[in-house]
Amino acid sequence: MNPAPAQAPCVDPDWNEVWKQQQILHDSSKVQEDRTHDWSKKENAERYDANARNEYDERVRATIAALGATKEMRVLDIGAGPGTLAIPLAPLVKEITAVEPGAGMISVLKAHAEREGIGNIACVQKLWEDTDIARDLDGPYDIVIASLSLTMHDIREALLKMDAACSGSVHLFWFVDMPFWERMSADLQEPLHGRKYHPGPKADCLFGVLCQTGIYPDVTMMTLPKEYRFGSREEMLGFFCKRFAAKTPEQQRIVQEYITPLVRERDGEVVVSGDSVFAHMWWKKKSSE
Repeated sequence: MNPAPAQAPCVDPDWNEVWKQQQILHDSSKVQEDRTHDWSKKENAERYDANARNEYDERVRATIAALGATKEMRVLDIGAGPGTLAIPLAPLVKEITAVEPGAGMISVLKAHAEREGIGNIACVQKLWEDTDIARDLDGPYDIVIASLSLTMHDIREALLKMDAACSGSVHLFWFVDMPFWERMSADLQEPLHGRKYHPGPKADCLFGVLCQTGIYPDVTMMTLPKEYRFGSREEMLGFFCKRFAAKTPEQQRIVQEYITPLVRERDGEVVVSGDSVFAHMWWKKKSSE
């Protein structure tokens, strides 16, 4: 009797390379004509901020509660956007450094801080990949946060830099499944433009990268709501046609037929919304245990 063939050992993939390839494919899927996510433009940042102030209230409260922040702590907020976390967190901590590349986002964050009399937020207008933690920052920080901002290609390098900038705990918040806006892109891209949509890397891949760097985070799942609010159906349709580069009458018909069943009216506004799940991954620096 011939012996059974030996099975190859199970070898984990290089999760950082998996992340890179998924991020490259995701970037290639983006509609080039879509400028709604150009955060250098103040009007885009203001639109994002106006939506975020209401729809993310629950998420912001849950996120801040999970940090264990105190008045003596210094915080680094990576990909701070218009201050979605930094503004409500500022009164609870000693100081915050907000790293954010978008000029429009920085402008909105600073306007919020000035309006609310907040003087303990310092802004660094850079990508995290381009940030020098020795030259650009004043670390180490008691808390390092990257909330829904993990778009770096070399995520391992980005995570190690976060860990190096920290003296206490690092907190990552990232998608478990496709968020609502990504599901819309996945549904519409092929009918509109004849090419497949590639979602970005998710929390399973991020967890694999962390483990392969020797970091074993605690993980909690949270719900992520998303709402788009408009003054009229015409405004809504115009926004989504621009978002998905629907230029021809046929493309606009496809968008309208897709979006219409998702629409509801509330308090005089036209609302399109959906939920997804994201993960909170966090760990303490070994030296601080």
